[in-house]
Amino acid sequence: MPETKLLGVRHHGPGSARAVWRALSDYEPDIVLIEGPPEADKLVTWAAHEELRPPVALLAYPNQGDPSARAAFWPFGDFSPEWQAIRWALRAQVPVRFCDLPAGVRFASVTVSEASDAEAETDALARRDPIGALAFAAGYDDPERWWEDVVEHQIADHDHDPMAPFDAIASAMGVVRQAAPDPPAREKLYEDRREAHMRQVLRSARKTHERIAVVCGAWHVPALTDPLPTAAADARTLKGLTKSRIGMTWVPWTHGRLASWQGYGAGVSSPGWYHHLFTAPDRVVERWLTAVAGVLRAEGLPISSAHIIEAVRLAEALATLRARPLAGLAEVTEATRAVLCDGDELRVQLVNRKLVVGERLGEIPADMPGVPLAQDLAASQRSLRLQPSALARDLDLDLRRPIDADRSRLLHRLRLLDVPWGEPLEQRRGRGTFWESWRLVWEPEYAVDVIAASGYGATVPAAATAVVVERAGAAKTLGDVTALVERCLLADLPTALPPVLAALDERMALDTDVAHLMDALPALARTLRYGDVRGTDVGSLRVVTTTMLTRIRIGLQKALTNLDDDATRAMRARLDGVHAAIPLLEASSDGWYDALAKVAGRDDLPGLLAGRIARLLVDAGRIDHAEAARRLGVVLTVGVPPARGAGWIEGFVAGGGLVLVHDEPLLRLVDEWLAGIDDFPTVLPLLRRTFGAFPAPQRRAIGERVRQLGRAGSLPVAAGPHPRGDAVLPTVRLLLGGPVDDR
Repeated sequence: MPETKLLGVRHHGPGSARAVWRALSDYEPDIVLIEGPPEADKLVTWAAHEELRPPVALLAYPNQGDPSARAAFWPFGDFSPEWQAIRWALRAQVPVRFCDLPAGVRFASVTVSEASDAEAETDALARRDPIGALAFAAGYDDPERWWEDVVEHQIADHDHDPMAPFDAIASAMGVVRQAAPDPPAREKLYEDRREAHMRQVLRSARKTHERIAVVCGAWHVPALTDPLPTAAADARTLKGLTKSRIGMTWVPWTHGRLASWQGYGAGVSSPGWYHHLFTAPDRVVERWLTAVAGVLRAEGLPISSAHIIEAVRLAEALATLRARPLAGLAEVTEATRAVLCDGDELRVQLVNRKLVVGERLGEIPADMPGVPLAQDLAASQRSLRLQPSALARDLDLDLRRPIDADRSRLLHRLRLLDVPWGEPLEQRRGRGTFWESWRLVWEPEYAVDVIAASGYGATVPAAATAVVVERAGAAKTLGDVTALVERCLLADLPTALPPVLAALDERMALDTDVAHLMDALPALARTLRYGDVRGTDVGSLRVVTTTMLTRIRIGLQKALTNLDDDATRAMRARLDGVHAAIPLLEASSDGWYDALAKVAGRDDLPGLLAGRIARLLVDAGRIDHAEAARRLGVVLTVGVPPARGAGWIEGFVAGGGLVLVHDEPLLRLVDEWLAGIDDFPTVLPLLRRTFGAFPAPQRRAIGERVRQLGRAGSLPVAAGPHPRGDAVLPTVRLLLGGPVDDR
């Protein structure tokens, strides 16, 4: 009977990885079977490519349907035993095959949560926790520390017998499996099918090979140990399974995604530390603490060689006190906290993020097989010199430069495809519309998002165009189409613009609510501005926006009728938005100011809107400050509810209180009105909301001007009779017996 060696490992264990390499080198099998999806067999040879650098992951996705909801990953780091087994087999020119349940079977027959090997394995271990059981039996309360002490740190002691640790693990797992309670029926069926398929692959390998090595999770070793169940029994377990057509490829992964706190439950919480354990040639603790010092020095902290020496001594002393063979992560972290970080937890967290977890992003060859859209994106990234990185970095783009304009288009197009590689940042102060700022962070899941979008087209522009056209046809509101127009022009998709503008024109014709038109106009104005900056033809869009603005001016009277408090505040924001957009749309703002002047004198106009419109007209020179003061005086007369007066003041001075500093008659009216309010607490919240928004220097200046009112140094009231007085002077003179007209 062919000889079989079962190498039970801990996923992503550096000690296990070294032990697997030693065991394979000693045993020299003529075939290696590895826990993983058989569909990836054709991709194994890529592991020998010098440009395929871990961490990487095998990605499986269906060829039909929505892959974003069904994709599955099998990640590998340098320190993953499975990865080292693949590398050994390729170097030794030995066949290597994956032996787990096919991914196509999982996609066809199990739920999404069970489709991922990592997720299913995690659920099983979470219920049984075999490592936890062994750790508890050994007197440990931390399974991670038990594994490090018994396997990761002591496995080198077994050089005389490379299989010794695997024999011990197999024996221990047999006991743990016998004592473990049965999982839920659905999970048990899934696990039984996995192990039945592994045995079928093992039987097949025994027909053609004499020396077989199987590298799998330690939990599965007892199920693969002779004597095996009959082939007929396993066939019955697998009977009735269907298989979906899937695609597979290698994708970059990150150490952060290997960490359990990032959602990969079968991972490890400290992949950066494990990578160091696996790659450090010697003096593991010294090299680690030197790297820690480098991280802290980069933050401007004065870390000397003496600090490193003392930290090493402390870590080794702690390991000795705890009877550990070598200082582990717990010891070096405590030494880091005490010696290098002076007890500062923020510095410790920085070290954890930079080193313990790490920010390493894997790489894949440029010619890696994949969907056409992913290949086009990779080509664009290379030509634009925008390589993906797991580290967040800010990017400033000058749209006058062709390469920066192309970068902007790519990032905007990817956002339309729901691949948010770049997040727009608020425009930097002092820079014009020719600049854009982005924050770039590449997440491994974006590879799935790209595959999900591949059904729309083979290139990024084609796919983005198809998405925009589809969304325009499905848009229900004018606001949805308006936002789409802006994104379409920012992404420079000229083919998509006509159908989007047609949808906009249709929604605008059907929407009789002027408020909706006012909501949509500012975004279109921004779009026109960016179109001009990018050299995009926006002539057809300008026609649409001109029509929209005309409808807003005509319908403004109706839009300001019958508004409650919430609607009034929303309308004030709309007025400001349209007012700011006018200079971007028209050379002259006269038509807009004419529309405002027509509604400014309405008695039913809420105080907030009346005050705001008055301020807009004052700023435009359509009315002077004396007229504004007269209108305020009317609102502040006895009999008018104080809340209306407070609203008028809020609308008038919104955005800055300097008008009160420089216009004493207006300030005097406000001061006298406040002094005469009987129920002052009623309007106090309204006034506090208004004046509290002013910058502190403006509030201070207003207070100084109020204190000076009536003093000799204060500004005089505007010369000449008050306009309201002109109407009553003839009557007063007649009552006093004087001439009616006394000039």
